[in-house]
Amino acid sequence: LMNLIIIGKAGVFMQIGKVIRKYRKEKGLTQEELARRIGVTAPAVNKWENGNSAPDIALLPPLARLFHISIDELLSYKENLTEEEIRQFVLEIDEKLKVCPYEEVFAWGKSLLEEYPDCGMLIWQIALILDSNRLFREVDHSEQYDEQIVAWYKRALESDEEMVRHNVAGSLYAFYMRKNNFDEAEKCLEHFSVQNPERKRMRANIAWKQGRKEEAYKAQEELIFSEFEMLQMSLHNLYIMALEDKDFEKASYIVEKQREIGKASDFGTYHENTYGLELLIEAKDVDGTIEWMEKVLGNVDHMWGFTKSRLFEHMEFKKVENQFVTDLVKNLKESFADKETYGYLIGDERWENLIK
Repeated sequence: LMNLIIIGKAGVFMQIGKVIRKYRKEKGLTQEELARRIGVTAPAVNKWENGNSAPDIALLPPLARLFHISIDELLSYKENLTEEEIRQFVLEIDEKLKVCPYEEVFAWGKSLLEEYPDCGMLIWQIALILDSNRLFREVDHSEQYDEQIVAWYKRALESDEEMVRHNVAGSLYAFYMRKNNFDEAEKCLEHFSVQNPERKRMRANIAWKQGRKEEAYKAQEELIFSEFEMLQMSLHNLYIMALEDKDFEKASYIVEKQREIGKASDFGTYHENTYGLELLIEAKDVDGTIEWMEKVLGNVDHMWGFTKSRLFEHMEFKKVENQFVTDLVKNLKESFADKETYGYLIGDERWENLIK
């Protein structure tokens, strides 16, 4: 406790006073009533609440018991702020920026972070708001705040929370990119895993700014390609889930989305026509199934249509051997001939001809 109460420090007096006033009012007590309950004078309570003095250390336990709080809370000592408390601070600084001079709000934010020097989330949020606000309003000598804002970002990067470090790294990267400080921007990428697409996108932006255009184009195209594959896999999982849930209307809706995305991503007519077979089998739709099979077999040569798309013109793709195409058609026909799955097609001449 002696480490937390530093007698003679006005800031500490003020903080304890605010807490005492807050809980006294919540309990519905006057200063005189509080004074009587703990055996002090009303003027003493008045001095505490005005930040002119602090209660004797021996009075802390009675005050904490009276207010039903811990001594740590009475002293405003907390390991971490709650999400709601952080949100309130963010809302407060946002409101201040609407009506107060920037330098005044900056000073308020600085004093707040001096009070909570180890809350990475709060440090990042305050730094980000003060940093980005300069982009939307005229701030005199805006660059004079750079050093402090960067210092806050770097302090927040030491947070124990991975999500905080990730967000801070993104904000710091954006700051350095605005300053054309590409070496420092590159260092920010170390806080993103190699598998994280965001890291690749950021590196592509750096490459573009530095004139490495071929590298930048290729990286962005690779991101589109991989994101398409990931999106289609996720949609397929939703499709299977809808089928298992017997929600055939939703499954049909997802199939249409898969086709639209396939077309928009220039993946070729083969990919646009490979969705929704399970729905046709479930409905034992003879005409629909045969039409689906004909489209798939008729578009095998377009399976690699994306290799000719301008969306991926800087990417390199391995050439497909003719034998692979021949084997693929053979395997497809063998699968389409499975009578256990496609028994409802038996007797249809179109199906018989198609699987020969």
